[in-house]
Amino acid sequence: MIHPTAIVEPGARLASDVVVGAYTLIGAQVEVGEGSVIGPHAVIEGRTRIGRNNRVSQFASLGGPPQDKKYAGEDTAVEIGDGNTIREFVTINRGTIGDARVTRVGDDNWIMAYVHFAHDCQIGSHTIFANACELAGHVQVEDWAILGATTLVHQFVRIGAHSFTGMGTYLDRDLPPYVRAAGNMAQPYGINSVGLRRRGVPGDAIDALKRAYKTIYRSGLGQEEVRRELEAQARECAEVKRVLDFLNASKRGFIR
Repeated sequence: MIHPTAIVEPGARLASDVVVGAYTLIGAQVEVGEGSVIGPHAVIEGRTRIGRNNRVSQFASLGGPPQDKKYAGEDTAVEIGDGNTIREFVTINRGTIGDARVTRVGDDNWIMAYVHFAHDCQIGSHTIFANACELAGHVQVEDWAILGATTLVHQFVRIGAHSFTGMGTYLDRDLPPYVRAAGNMAQPYGINSVGLRRRGVPGDAIDALKRAYKTIYRSGLGQEEVRRELEAQARECAEVKRVLDFLNASKRGFIR
């Protein structure tokens, strides 16, 4: 299962059925779970744990040191869950002691070519990152988010569940759950209703989210008035409650 030209350093722990392609380098602290396939010319280093049934394509670089000038070789990590597809030239850097100490990727994510996850990013599950999405440090992406090609995300930004960005979007502030955004700078363009219907979200919940969107973006109300109105709407809809909780936790502010 391991090509004779691959280098697997002593100490690395690979399940017995892991496939490793030609000229790939796997470091001594790496762990790879059952059913995973590592393509040729990949580099996996540092304290990196990869779960089961992942597909890592050629020239990917996982577990490299963070691109942070304060980093001084501290023991930090990358953790990747199960069932992820990681395409060509993807880079995922280790965490830093100034934050989570670990960069995390959940399960069943589709990560296309040239995507970059900087140090301490926290990626949920079932997400899609189209080609050349770039995430700065400390970014959080919740489940089912979809980022269009060449989306750029400023450090510390949070991206809500089931949200969607168009190609070439730049996010310098938080993107609320369920919201579509596009542009540089990013602007909101309604609820991701198509994606929600595909995932089986009931129609009445989608209608409630549309109502909440109008309250946030089209009512002309101030932020405190918006929050009071959303609190009333959230009593009848869990999805609106999720939006409200997200906005209340925002530190950078959200796109307007």
